[in-house]
Amino acid sequence: MFAVVKTGGKQYRVVAEDVLKIEKVAGEAGDFVELSDVLMVGEGGNITAGAPLVEGACVSAEIVSQGRTRKIIAFKKRRRQNSRRTIGHRQHLTTVRIAEILTDGKKPSKKAAPKKAAPAKEEKAAAPAKEAKKEAPKKEAAPKKEEAKAAPEGPLFTAPEGDADKLTDIKGIGPVAEKQLNEQGITTFAQIAGLSEADIEKVDEYMPFSADQIKDWQAQAKEKIA
Repeated sequence: MFAVVKTGGKQYRVVAEDVLKIEKVAGEAGDFVELSDVLMVGEGGNITAGAPLVEGACVSAEIVSQGRTRKIIAFKKRRRQNSRRTIGHRQHLTTVRIAEILTDGKKPSKKAAPKKAAPAKEEKAAAPAKEAKKEAPKKEAAPKKEEAKAAPEGPLFTAPEGDADKLTDIKGIGPVAEKQLNEQGITTFAQIAGLSEADIEKVDEYMPFSADQIKDWQAQAKEKIA
């Protein structure tokens, strides 16, 4: 049996055990959700189309994981206004596995597994006051953890000695992007061409450039120094 469901403004044709990525739905891995907007169900030559929805039909799906797509860079510029803005966006997605396709008002037979984290919280709440006093010194050490998570100070890379190259000769690098790269220690074509996978991930994390952009720049930089 197959079904056509609508979720997140998109339509999907699904069968049992299908794994697909849809717009984010609330829940944790292992939870079951119901997709009630069923536009069509069918099995073999017997097909029922809704007007617009099939009455009494729903699709039960298990949440496999929550995640996000690759970063998308949006650059906006206003001519003669000295206005430029670069922003990045990563869309939230939910990976689900189709468990059942139900009709005639039937309810899902599969339910989410019980959460095991609840007893641990109860034990912490019942801990005596003496243990709370022993944990007090750990709270003083919290600022050290915050320092470890902070972004690195100073430039990400060390600029080589000598004259800097005109990075704007690479298609896709404008004056603003060139300035941002120079501030982080990237000043030559050779540096861009020699970036490793770890370096690309570092730039993707701390700068408004995606990994795909950097790899495209690498190919152009290699042609410049060839």
